[in-house]
Amino acid sequence: MARRHELSDAEWALLEPLLPARQTRGRYFHDHRQMLNAMLFRLHTGLPWRDLPERYGPWETVYSRYRRWCRSGLWDRILATLQRDLDAAGKIEWSLWCIDGSSVRAHKAAAGAAARGKKPASQRAR
Repeated sequence: MARRHELSDAEWALLEPLLPARQTRGRYFHDHRQMLNAMLFRLHTGLPWRDLPERYGPWETVYSRYRRWCRSGLWDRILATLQRDLDAAGKIEWSLWCIDGSSVRAHKAAAGAAARGKKPASQRAR
């Protein structure tokens, strides 16, 4: 059974084929699922990398893999593939997607101030 903030077997089955091949280069290579669970735990809880629970392995390893996958564009490819596959299977309800209303309000306020010829509060001299 997966712990809170960790991948279920069904979720892992969707993600595993999208991840790079595990290559060892002569040393122990941490399991992708363990690393993904550590990343999810960190992203859900907001704790610093250094405070990851020991069950995930060295925090430096998790952070290194996270950064490597960010630089390589892996996260974007995973998102695009999952969206395509799940949409084709009819499992995405696009009308349920939403954005944070505070962002919308902030942008509307800035646009309104600009339209009136005023600078937004963040750009005014103090």
